[in-house]
Amino acid sequence: MADAASQVLLGSGLTILSQPLMYVKVLIQVGYEPLPPTIGRNIFGRQVCQLPGLFCYAQHIASIDGKRGLFTGLTPRLCSGVLGTVVHGKVLQHYQECDKVEELGPGNVQKEVSCSFDRVIKETTREMMARSAATLITHPFHVITLRSMVQFIGRESKYCGLCDSIVTIYREEGILGFFAGLIPRLLGDIISLWLCNSLAYLVNTYALDSGVSTMNEMKSYSQAVTGFFASMLTYPFVLVSNLMAVNNCGLAGGSPPYSPIYTSWLDCWCLLQKESPGPPYFPSMDSQTVDCEILSVYR
Repeated sequence: MADAASQVLLGSGLTILSQPLMYVKVLIQVGYEPLPPTIGRNIFGRQVCQLPGLFCYAQHIASIDGKRGLFTGLTPRLCSGVLGTVVHGKVLQHYQECDKVEELGPGNVQKEVSCSFDRVIKETTREMMARSAATLITHPFHVITLRSMVQFIGRESKYCGLCDSIVTIYREEGILGFFAGLIPRLLGDIISLWLCNSLAYLVNTYALDSGVSTMNEMKSYSQAVTGFFASMLTYPFVLVSNLMAVNNCGLAGGSPPYSPIYTSWLDCWCLLQKESPGPPYFPSMDSQTVDCEILSVYR
């Protein structure tokens, strides 16, 4: 119980601290770029056009809504974080209790895992089930968070309070409205988890020398690096999920010209790929901006 409470408190603190940056990131993802690019130089000294950074966007929001406005959508995001932590912990606790029952059962002999890779598969599967359950239950709060942020673009007040937002979504879209963008979000989480754990296993098993005195520290570093790499590869799923969560919901940020009306998340994915020559997490560049490199965060 104490561990769960500490995790909730730590997660809530990090959520509060990261809320302004999360706010800016979401607005950029839906195509809101109110500040013009500036001329700067890249690391090679070449003159390029640079989009303002996250802090410049945050200052722009604060100049309109005040510093308090940077924490728009914090309440549903906190609810999502707390509920997700509890559900995730309960699912893992259930698996642990099942293991204890099997070990203490009559006639059962405690079996060792035959291979370390089998243990990775077992642990990753359980983590996948726990994360998927948490994502499924908390996704309605995630949708409300995104929509309350995106309404800054059109200066609407459609999704202000948590209860009012729930009523609005249910009245206009029904139950399915609470799960807009769920499929790409689930797919991204699952693929990222399996990539991270598989790569970490391969690195720790075949790339690191087990005789090194700092083996445990090296393994923790490899887990962090592979996690970052996996999150980058699956970022398109995050982008598509966020766009679908706010698409055609009655807000200016989810309608043209900021966003086309998508028929499905696959339609959104295909359109984003057509807009840019690379993966869907890079902004598109037309012929006039080929020589104007965008040195900013992903779209």
